Amino acid sequence: MKTYFLPSLRITVVLLVLLSGLYPLVIAGIGKFTPGQGDGVTVTYKGRVVGYANIGQKFTKDQYFWSRPSAANYQADAGVGSNKGPSNPDYLKGVEKLIDTFMVHNPTVKRGEIPAELVTSSGSGLDPNLSPAGAEVQVARIAKVRNIPAAQVEKIIADNTEGPVLGLFGPSKVNVLKMNVALDELTNK
Repeated sequence: MKTYFLPSLRITVVLLVLLSGLYPLVIAGIGKFTPGQGDGVTVTYKGRVVGYANIGQKFTKDQYFWSRPSAANYQADAGVGSNKGPSNPDYLKGVEKLIDTFMVHNPTVKRGEIPAELVTSSGSGLDPNLSPAGAEVQVARIAKVRNIPAAQVEKIIADNTEGPVLGLFGPSKVNVLKMNVALDELTNK
């Protein structure tokens, strides 16, 4: 037993130092070279931080782009999916309720035109982005409520659309918070 104890103790101490000390320091150092310097990318409006670009927020007022639903109620410390599959009756009732709500607030949109992302939550429950189609389907409502031409709302979508990474990886996306800040900047001058 003595022959195994000292090597086990040594490897435990070495791994403790490496994995509890050095590794977190290296990762934190790498984070300092990323956007936001490892503290997250903040979005500001009128000199005040209004949120983080990579964490979704709840928007339900008709004057704003609505976000993707969140199973975590947009709480970053509880980011989770619902774990309910498409055959779960409770899940289906929730999706139907979201579809009905969306159609009440967007009467010009047909049921089949609603992108799935607007009525289903993401895996993390904190997705800050929509597809351009998810934003476009909301243009008529926002333009009407804000009393601005639909072309101005569409321009905000176009200005905030990010293409796939390196032009190859992933879909095009738009950040909901950034678009809503742009809407407020446009109409609150």
